[in-house]
Amino acid sequence: MGPIQFPAHIAGLKPYVPGPPIEHVAAEVGMSVDRIVKLASNENPLGASPRALEALAAAAIDVSRYSDPDVAKLTAALAAHHDIPAEWVVAGAGSESVIAMVASVLLHGGRSAVYSQYSFQSFPNATQRSGASSIIVPSPNHVVDLAGLRDAIRADTAAVYIANPGNPTGTLTPFQEIVDFLEAVPPRVVVLLDEAYFEYVPTTERGDSIALVRRYPNLVVTRTFSKAYGLAGLRVGYGICQPQIADTMRRVRAPFSVTQAAETAAIAAMCDTGFLDHTIASNATWRTQLERTLRDMELESLPSVTNFVLARVGSGKSFAARLRMSGVIVRPVDNYGLPEWVRISVGDADDLARLASAMAEARQFATSST
Repeated sequence: MGPIQFPAHIAGLKPYVPGPPIEHVAAEVGMSVDRIVKLASNENPLGASPRALEALAAAAIDVSRYSDPDVAKLTAALAAHHDIPAEWVVAGAGSESVIAMVASVLLHGGRSAVYSQYSFQSFPNATQRSGASSIIVPSPNHVVDLAGLRDAIRADTAAVYIANPGNPTGTLTPFQEIVDFLEAVPPRVVVLLDEAYFEYVPTTERGDSIALVRRYPNLVVTRTFSKAYGLAGLRVGYGICQPQIADTMRRVRAPFSVTQAAETAAIAAMCDTGFLDHTIASNATWRTQLERTLRDMELESLPSVTNFVLARVGSGKSFAARLRMSGVIVRPVDNYGLPEWVRISVGDADDLARLASAMAEARQFATSST
């Protein structure tokens, strides 16, 4: 018997490569866990919402019972929060799972999806898993080319993906340009607008994408509780779209995919506006400091409205490996076609001081080695 044969589009998948766990790096470099600084996964350095932690502690969750497959309490809370019907909300295990649902209901062999060159890996992977064709549009200056996306739409195109702000770039597409793009896209083509970093965008630049969902039946907006709300480990996100798409997405959602713990924490976190405001203000302060540190070291970085900065450092892999020896984890992004860059999450004051010290050591090492 010959070897097992997998479909070509599955065999060719590249696995998602996350930032390495703190425990692994601590063991690798011989440091205690509390000495490791992780600036690789865009997690909230302030931790989780205190209200979310309190709600979890008080919930007395019976882990022997399945969670609600309809995620009814969170769905109702999100509907009230956004002033939309509950049937427009689709909760999932992180926004990645919601993105995968969209791809699952729209894409298959014989159809195509359009997305930008530096798109978050979740959608390209979901497209490839479906067997659909990928149409990748170059991103000059690391900014989404909306005109290029529009022109790339073919007769077989079923979906267009836009991350705004972008990941790993951190750049923002102006809201009015998104509106103009939606006006130009054929109604049969679904536009997936990934807003995982929405909360970090200055309020003057956000726009109201939920209002656009009311206006465009072919628009899906996704958001997450993993970033600003600090619930990355619980895996909870959601999509907002009109019923025709939302109902179909729910049919392919894995049952019990949102745990009771995730639902409980997300509802509480959504109400913790004080923590969210503190997160946004703190991030703005320390992102400015991170950008200043990069400038002082004469390193190029892209303008960011997120909780990370993309910096050009020479060899991203070598730079990250050197910092890792000092107990600082950053994210090389060669898998996005950016081998000279690293993505650095915004930490707190202590994190950034350690980063600056490690970067100075890395530069000194590079100079002494030449």
